[in-house]
Amino acid sequence: MTLTTRHEKNIEVVALGEAMVEFNQTSPDQPQYLQGFGGDTSNATIAAARAGVRTAYLTRLGDDAFAQQLRQLWHAEGVNTDGIEVDAQAPTGIYFVTHGPAGHAFSYRRADSAASKMNVNWLSGAPAAIIGRAKWLHVSGISLAISEQACNTVFAALDIARRSRTLVSFDSNLRLKLWSIERARIHIANTVSRCDLFLPSLEDMTTLTGLTDPEAITRWSHDQGAPRVVLKLGAQGALVSEQRLPASGKTGLPQYDSVLIPGRNVNMIDAGGAGDCFCGNILARLTLGDDLVAAARYANTAASLAVQNWGAVACLPTAQQVRAYL
Repeated sequence: MTLTTRHEKNIEVVALGEAMVEFNQTSPDQPQYLQGFGGDTSNATIAAARAGVRTAYLTRLGDDAFAQQLRQLWHAEGVNTDGIEVDAQAPTGIYFVTHGPAGHAFSYRRADSAASKMNVNWLSGAPAAIIGRAKWLHVSGISLAISEQACNTVFAALDIARRSRTLVSFDSNLRLKLWSIERARIHIANTVSRCDLFLPSLEDMTTLTGLTDPEAITRWSHDQGAPRVVLKLGAQGALVSEQRLPASGKTGLPQYDSVLIPGRNVNMIDAGGAGDCFCGNILARLTLGDDLVAAARYANTAASLAVQNWGAVACLPTAQQVRAYL
């Protein structure tokens, strides 16, 4: 599959995973929390919507007040919710963010959540139809890690995407509180081999592979089968690496074009949603016709705006804000 511009499908970016309600500590010295929303793939979907493309989200929610708040959020952002199922027997997940000298830390209350009980039977209904109509399907390491049946559901979604010619993007988003490093290595490598665009972070990949050099990490990613890799480097920006196949009629090993997108010097307040912001914006810009380097440069700028505010969703910039900053 190749990266193309607009086509006849009516959903441009759809993501699958778990959305949660967030309680974010706004003062390191006091137990004061700002209520917001989170969930990496949900954040990315909203970021893509604010960047100007048509989006949908696939998940399961409890029958509770938190679920109602999330639905209101997606409705306000213009995110399609036809693929969301309610489970009256399971809760919507929540999490807490605390901040200290080592950065931000997450504490989850998501055990046996409605989203963790997603399964292939649920996927085969409205979610499968939405994936088939989309240009991009976005999943993450968290989508895989929340339960064994969720992991199987993600792999089934990848199969649907492949049959439908829907492109797949994958954010590593490693959370070792959810699964073992051994299981993470197996399933993340499997997913990398089946994606069209891999969006890992340097921290995740160092933990997974032991590699610390960005070029070595992008090469590892290509060796697993990802044709396009954008390695998120935090304050240092992003490294874009794209496979260049031999010219027609010629043989030889694939070559790779790499471009470093430098970071921006900003006043960072909360980095919790920066990676998700990056993912949503790069998918939006690819959908709108940018090449991979231009899309990554735009996404890097959007993420630099996101870290200057609290929360995983409230911080996500609009297209107008990003263009003004550029």
